[in-house]
Amino acid sequence: MTIQRQVITDNSALRSSYTTLKKDDVFIGRLRLARTEEHILLDLVDRGIIVFPSAKAQQASRSKTFQTLLLSEYMLPHTRAVHDIHGLINCMNHYCRENIGPVITKLDRTNAGTGILWWNSIEEVYSQASLGVLPYPFVLQPFEPESSDIRVIVLADYIEAYSRKNPHNFRNNLHCGGSSLPCDLSDSQWDLCRLAMLKGKFPYAHIDLMVTKNGISYIAEINLRGGIRGARINADEYRQKIQKIHDLEAEKYLVG
Repeated sequence: MTIQRQVITDNSALRSSYTTLKKDDVFIGRLRLARTEEHILLDLVDRGIIVFPSAKAQQASRSKTFQTLLLSEYMLPHTRAVHDIHGLINCMNHYCRENIGPVITKLDRTNAGTGILWWNSIEEVYSQASLGVLPYPFVLQPFEPESSDIRVIVLADYIEAYSRKNPHNFRNNLHCGGSSLPCDLSDSQWDLCRLAMLKGKFPYAHIDLMVTKNGISYIAEINLRGGIRGARINADEYRQKIQKIHDLEAEKYLVG
């Protein structure tokens, strides 16, 4: 029996038909949501609506703390998501026990390196969070000196990687003054990217790898989209490749 379903590909149509959506209807695209609307992702999944890219990938793209929950096994050891003072105290005890310091924090919903903060110790983090200066939630991890950064763009069969380095700032993002060079991924680095995409159900991704001075690679962040400054692909080509991925997914549900 052929399933009769709606296949929706834009946010306006999703909003206008939201109350009439039924199981096996399809939404293809990135959901535009205010922070107070993220429960919509939960509702769509609970109602059996097919979401592409997956609701998990869309939420992970919006929240660095959720990325940490999903992918901490692939991140720098001792990376933690901190949501409140109780969680911070637990982290403080762990970091002091392991003699870890300095540290960095990543504000949950900032990009381009602007939310990455450096602290001499976790005690400084605790002081500023307790005084209300540092807002929750945030990601906490050890500061890794002399690390470099690789941006990986994966769009179906298009894969591009380029290193990003800033000799004057530990934030290697190009927005913060870094420079870029094309690079080749090692087999282990590509495996790391694939594992992160698989666990987060990312059909395509921008992935940032941290490479330590000892040559060990970790997942720093993952997103469905990101800046392409420094990449070979241009904005038009990028949009076309994303659209093709979405169109091919839509065809699966439109045929027959």
